[in-house]
Formats: sequence, C-alpha cells, structure tokens
Amino acid sequence: MQKIHEFHRQSIQDKEAFWAREAQRIHWQTPFERTLDYSRPPFARWFVGGRTNLCYNAVDRWLDTQADQPALIWVSTEVEQEIVYTRADLAREVNAAAAILQEQGVVKGDRVLVYLPMIPQAAFFMLACARIGAIHSVVFGGFAAHNLAQRIDDARPRLIVSTDAGSRGGRPIAYKPLLDQAIQQSSHAPERVVLVDRGLVPMTLTAGRDLDYATLRARHLDAQVPVVWLESSEPSYVLYTSGTTGNPKGVQRDTGGYAVALCASMEYIFGGKPGDVYFSSSDVGWVVGHSYVVYGPLLNGQATVMYEGTPVRPDAAILWKIVEDHHVNALFSAPTAIRVLKKHDPALLHRHDLSSLDRIYLAGEPLDELTGKWLSEVLNKPVVDNYWQTETGWPILSAQPGVQEVPTRFGSPTFPVYGFDVRVVDETTGRDCGPNQKGVVAIEPPLPPGALSTIWGDDARFVKTYFGSFPGRMTYSTSDWGLVDDDGYWYILGRTDDVINVAGHRLGTREIEESVNTHPAVAESAVVGVADEIKGQVAVAFAVLRSQDLLSEDGAQDRLAAEIQRVIEQRNGAVARPARILFVTALPKTRSGKVLRRAIVALCERRDPGDLTTIEDPSALDQIRQAL
Repeated sequence: MQKIHEFHRQSIQDKEAFWAREAQRIHWQTPFERTLDYSRPPFARWFVGGRTNLCYNAVDRWLDTQADQPALIWVSTEVEQEIVYTRADLAREVNAAAAILQEQGVVKGDRVLVYLPMIPQAAFFMLACARIGAIHSVVFGGFAAHNLAQRIDDARPRLIVSTDAGSRGGRPIAYKPLLDQAIQQSSHAPERVVLVDRGLVPMTLTAGRDLDYATLRARHLDAQVPVVWLESSEPSYVLYTSGTTGNPKGVQRDTGGYAVALCASMEYIFGGKPGDVYFSSSDVGWVVGHSYVVYGPLLNGQATVMYEGTPVRPDAAILWKIVEDHHVNALFSAPTAIRVLKKHDPALLHRHDLSSLDRIYLAGEPLDELTGKWLSEVLNKPVVDNYWQTETGWPILSAQPGVQEVPTRFGSPTFPVYGFDVRVVDETTGRDCGPNQKGVVAIEPPLPPGALSTIWGDDARFVKTYFGSFPGRMTYSTSDWGLVDDDGYWYILGRTDDVINVAGHRLGTREIEESVNTHPAVAESAVVGVADEIKGQVAVAFAVLRSQDLLSEDGAQDRLAAEIQRVIEQRNGAVARPARILFVTALPKTRSGKVLRRAIVALCERRDPGDLTTIEDPSALDQIRQAL
C-alpha cells in the first residue's frame, strides 16, 4: 500500500505543487497566478486569479467529442418516464434556462433558490446559474414552509424555481402550497417564481409573480447565452445544513477549487473516465446530489443518472435494472437503501446483468460491517465505504482505486483521501491521539480545494463553528468520533453529540448499535442516550427485526431482548448494556435516511420532539411512543 500513502503524503507536504498539477484537468479561461493563498487563516483561497466556469467545464467543453453521447439520464419510476439527454441536448436546455434567468433580471452574484424534486430541470437551472455567475441554493423538497422561509430570508434570492409537485411511492406531494406559505412568511421574498408544471396536482398561480416554465422555455429554446467567467474563489452555490442553534448554516462553495476537486475525485476515488456512466441515487437537495449527480460526472466527461423514485418501487430490483439498462459503471447509494433491500427476496439481486458495474459506493451515514459484507458477497462486487460531510464537498476518507487498489475492511472507510490532512484529536487536550485511541476526527487547515470557503454571510460563525473546538489549536472539527487502528485503517464512531455518558463512562451510540445489529434477528437499530437521575444518562435501544413473526410467541420479546443484551455485553462490556431494548417495525428517519435521534430522545424524556418537517414516515414516531 506504499503508493497510496506516498500519494497522500505528497498532497499534504507539497500541496501547492500537487494541486497545481490536478488543476490542469479543467479549462481555465485565465490561468491562475497562485495555487494557494492562506494569508488569512483559516480562510483558504485556491487557484488565485484563475478564471473558469463550472457550466463550461461540465457541458461546453465536451461538445466537440461527446455531442451525441448520453450526458443526463433521467429515470422516474414515480411517473414512469425515462429521458436520455445527450451532451448537445443538455447544452440546449441549460442555455434556455440561463436565458430565462437573465430575462427575469438575474445577474452575476444573484441567488436563485431551487425548490425542485429529482427532475431534469433541477440540473438545468443549477448549471444555468453557474453559466451566468449566479449562486444557486437548492432546497430539499422534503422541507416544509418554515424551513424554506428560513433559507429564503438568509439567501435573499432574486428568483425561485419550483414546481406543482414531487412524487413519493406513486403519490403526488404538493410543493406549490408550501412555497406560497414560505413566501408569505418570508421577509425577503423574490418578485418572480418560475414553475415547472408537471400536471401532478392543480396549481393556483399568483398573478404578476408566478411564471410558467414551459412557456418561457419555448421562447428561449435556441438561445446561446455567453459564459460568465468567474475568479476561482467566487461562490458557486450555497447549500444549507443543520446548525446546533436551530438556524441552518449556508455552506458556501467556491468555483475553481470545487471543479478541480470533483474532477480529480471522479478518477481517483470513483475510478471514472470520460464516456463512463455514473449513478448516484442521492437527491439534488443534498451535497451528494450536487457533487455526484450534477457536477462531478459531467465535469469528468461521464454520463450521470438522475433517479426519481425509491429503491423498492416497482420492486426491490429497480437499482439493478437501471444499472443493466444504462450500463452503469459505478453506483453511489446509502447504507439505509441497502438495509432496506436486505429485507426483500434475495433473488431480486440476481435478476439483472451487472457486468458493467465495477464498484458500489456507500456514504451519508455509517456503514455497518454486516451490511457492507452482505452486499459485497451477494453481488460479488467491491463495496467502498466513504466518509465526508456537506462542508467538505467530497470524501475525506475512502479507498481510492484510481490511485491504488488496497484491501478494504468492512466497517472502515479505509484511509484519508489525498488533500485531507486528517487527525484524531483529544477534545480535552487538543493533542493528536495514538493508534486505537478514540478522539474527534479533525482536519488540519488549510482545507483542500472544494471544501467550504465560509458560511454564507457569516465569517465569524464559520471560524467559531468549525475551528474553535480544540484548546490552543485552530483545527477543523468534524464533530465525529473516530480512531485509527494499528494498520492505519480509520473508523468513524458516531457524532460527538451522540456520545452517552453513563456514570462517567463515555460510550458511542454507533458502537452499541453495531453490537445490536450483529444479532441475526435484527435488521437495524438506533441507540440513544436518555437522561437518568442516577447515572446521568442511560442507553435505550430500538430494534427493527427482520421478521415480526419472531415476536409472535408468549415471552418472545423478553427472550430476544435478553439475547441482544448478552451480545452487547460480550462486545462492549456490561457498562454498555442499554437500560431498555424496545422493538419497532420502523425507525423515524428523514427522507435522506438519517435517523431522527433527537426526536427519539425527546420522546424518551417525555419532551416535545420539535420540528419534524423532514420525517419520512410520521407513524414511525408513533411506534416509538407506543413502545415506550
């Protein structure tokens, strides 16, 4: 494994030379004068003075060689449609969208809020914003009016692009009423809204404000909109992520550094080359959707699959059908999706020809060892666990087959990715931890290209939130626990704010969950820390079984709980035994698959669970209440 470690060492010790070489992957209209400006820590500016454009690099640059090749493949099992846009088709649609924006007065530096489901127009308008130098802010379609109004007030967009409805499980989900409510609640609402009418639900238009996308598109379909060249450090987009204060943080991304980082990652991490087909099942409302549905593959000359649907409709083979139909080379999904598939007929995994598929990548939440191993064995494909954040924009830890093939270990996202100087830091002393010592996963600045440049409109919050955690040390904190074993493999042990302090013993919920999940009857679990008068906190576990028939006999629940307790004690010690193990048929999750732990804790402590606008299935919380 010498090659991958030497590659990483070069990227850290001679970072300017390393990234100057990688920057040649993209087109620069004006060459950069300086690779890195780190004169104002912790703010880093990459490729200073260079002028480029994300849309040009993703679309125009490939027209001479790929005009008739697939670029954007839209598959919707929600409305039973499939459209393949060639690179020339994509250029035409993006130019039309850019002309629409310009007609409505959008200019360089203006914000455009995109509130759309997984439909092609989301990509068209993101790329159109990049083309004219506007800053897009995509808001996940699962957010309700209050969340949307918060983002409108912070971003202050010149224009909003939305739709009548999305669809989930074949049922339309109206967007327009939520948008109207958000605009009413907002103090900085824009004057114009462009609406994509999908014909899913009736839509009431506001005269003078709401504009029909189809009408505007028809008027501008042959437009040729000139590219606006941006200095490398100028912002490309703002993407909001949760804040501990309840106010979302607008992660601000640059232009040149992001383009270089993503283009390199497509080869080094995802093994991609021009002409390949890449399929990320993420939503464009999340960072994976930005980096690896829209920008990354297109920047590297690859086709990208945009999927509107679930992993189980029309059946649990749909992901594999898409792989077969479109000769997908790499699939990026989430562990939650795979755990869902584990509950279905194993024969569905072998219905389709997966010979084109080189690897499966999983991220967005911890990948437990059992799920990773199961998927790799049943499909006989490598499974790559990668770890990163909205803030970093691309993976921090991952195998990097484009650099060197290395042995992976289930439960570990392998090694630090080039460019990231990753450490495990003791939160009390601020010193680096040794092998097998648990600490906070941290990154030594300057952050590499593609990472956030600041928080939108709040430099002070950027410094305080990310660089103020360790005494005497300005180091970026991920707020995740981790450790490195004797062989240099990294492990993520859960959020620092999910650590349970039981009678002075600090326990990571991830570690206990891993133990619960090793029981053969358990499909998945969530462990939370609940306030306790004697011990400060105790652990409470909620488990989803592979089959509810296991609870049909008298006393089965108690026997199963006792078995799981013994497993936990064997793996983690008696101190890690949960005070209670309760059984439910579903865990409350967001639509992106993250378990709503804080809501679970609130119910355990008889408190109001608070804002639940992003919950996938409200009945899952009712199950928690009943179990308690």
